[in-house]
Amino acid sequence: MSDSDEPTSTGRKRRPREQTPVQRALGLLVRREHSRKELTRKLTARGIEDEAAQAAVAKLTEAGWQDDTRFAENLVRMRANTGYGPIHVRAELGTHGLDSAAIAAAMDSYEGDWQENARDLVRRRFGEAGPHDLAQRRKAADLLARRGFDGDSIRRATRYDPDD
Repeated sequence: MSDSDEPTSTGRKRRPREQTPVQRALGLLVRREHSRKELTRKLTARGIEDEAAQAAVAKLTEAGWQDDTRFAENLVRMRANTGYGPIHVRAELGTHGLDSAAIAAAMDSYEGDWQENARDLVRRRFGEAGPHDLAQRRKAADLLARRGFDGDSIRRATRYDPDD
């Protein structure tokens, strides 16, 4: 039996203590990074008034628990490592309420090679030799376009020499 399930002296069960907006926001942040916009939206979806949600997020931002720059850099790394291209990543960052300067800074912070990521994705799907005929090249190009790679990366990834 947990503490909240134990009967009190009157024989009734205690209700779990209601969490403050800051505690609820912190509970979300310990699981993963969130943008300010996303965290505020999640708090209001959980029944917290908009002003209280914004105040809680501002308090956590001030304390360093929530940071849009850290969130954006983390998202760029995660998406790049799971096979998404710069166009997709930039668009996703835009949905999180980040301004163009923050998006540009996060994209610039990525130390990987987008063209090599595109080649790796093609290798995983089509083998080490890559696409060997026009139909496979088209499939590879479609895959990369859906994943948010630019035309130059698509051309280089679908018409490459594995010995490069």
